[in-house]
Amino acid sequence: MAFTIENIFSDLKNRIFYPVYLLFGEEPYFIDQISDTIEASVLTEMEKEFNQTILYGKDMKAAEILSMARRYPMMANYQLLIVKEAQELDDIEDFASYAENPVKTTILVLCYKYGKIDKRKKLSKAADRNGVLFESARVYDSKIPDWIAAYAGRMGYTITEKATFMLLEFLGNDLSKIVNEISKLGINLPAGSTITEEYIERNIGISKDFNVFELQKALAARDPFKANQIILYFAANPRENPLVKVIPILFAFFSKVLIYHTLADKSRNNAAAALSVNPFFLTDYQQAAKNFPLARVTQVISILREYDLRSKGVDNGSATDGELMKEMVYRIIH
Repeated sequence: MAFTIENIFSDLKNRIFYPVYLLFGEEPYFIDQISDTIEASVLTEMEKEFNQTILYGKDMKAAEILSMARRYPMMANYQLLIVKEAQELDDIEDFASYAENPVKTTILVLCYKYGKIDKRKKLSKAADRNGVLFESARVYDSKIPDWIAAYAGRMGYTITEKATFMLLEFLGNDLSKIVNEISKLGINLPAGSTITEEYIERNIGISKDFNVFELQKALAARDPFKANQIILYFAANPRENPLVKVIPILFAFFSKVLIYHTLADKSRNNAAAALSVNPFFLTDYQQAAKNFPLARVTQVISILREYDLRSKGVDNGSATDGELMKEMVYRIIH
């Protein structure tokens, strides 16, 4: 049976448990979410003392875990074994025979992060037949703004489009960090409120006017005045805006501008899909492509590579991050 995260949470809410959970995939957030919910749902606090064990793949062998899995619970209906970082196990396929005939009073949770498990092998097939096989797929970057809005909605808030993209620009595609920041915002924000860019600026410390997202827009427009304003702000706040953080974002942006130039079909939906970006961002790429011809974009990418090395101390001398940024932005625009 193909399980969705909604199916799994619904079963846990109704106290329907399975003897084996094989959770794997590139996105660690959903694996952690399921594992944490299982940990909170199966046993009472008193039962956990004798019947819950948290293990780590790097410290264990499959045989040791299987020996524990074949034990019976003490004064409880279940024993719970959660194996975190199961991708560190060298012998994970050794669980296949156990998954074929699991102990019904044991709930074994294997958390295999940052990679895929071959569904054609015995372990996956056995887990699928007798338990839960769940692949935690990474959310595409273009879908993360919608995911943020949906998550905020589940938490009882709405969020403005600009605030959504401020979070995405500042935190990247790390769902755990995004959830953590929204949770912190909720401490002082009444249910039903709207999360605005001003609220994020006050409570997370992301400037709505002086951030990498706004620098990207200023460069796309070849606006030296705005770009220099932002760079001066960055130079005054080097810990929050280090060059090693700024360059990868600009590199990704101009790499997609390069791709945009090569598209035969530059219609909104096709271009957004080809660049793997939300259509909200497309105007910036269109403007950058207009202001930076193809040959110029390749030069900009070379400039970014040069300053990436210099930011890491290669042929840099004693220039500060602020000085390097000013020089880099000047060369990009001019």
